[in-house]
Amino acid sequence: MFIKIDLEADIPIYEQLKQEIIAGIAKQALLPGEKLPSVRGLAADIGVNLHTVNKAYHQLRDEGYILIHRQRGVVIHPDGMAQADEAYMEKLKESLHPIIAASICRDVSSEEFQQLCASIYETYNPRKDDEQ
Repeated sequence: MFIKIDLEADIPIYEQLKQEIIAGIAKQALLPGEKLPSVRGLAADIGVNLHTVNKAYHQLRDEGYILIHRQRGVVIHPDGMAQADEAYMEKLKESLHPIIAASICRDVSSEEFQQLCASIYETYNPRKDDEQ
């Protein structure tokens, strides 16, 4: 598993770790049921405190991305992610509000914003929308 962590970034390390794992799932580099390294193993591999990895894993578990088993270890949720429901869409909308507002303040046009979103979406979505 390849994870990029920038120890000098403003984003907390546990958040970077979460984002990298979610990106791996989205890109299908990490598949349902696939085993992840142990907390200690991953912490040693990327050179961070084990509590940092533990925090990321627990948040990923709470958000439904992974399962943590005492005996089997950490695995990508074998059933995959639940479909986006109304609650998820509301959370997504709340997350986008400040990003869109900041973009408007910087004179990013609606077309530029939508093109950027579409471009980023395609980097994470290996599946064709018409095949889903």
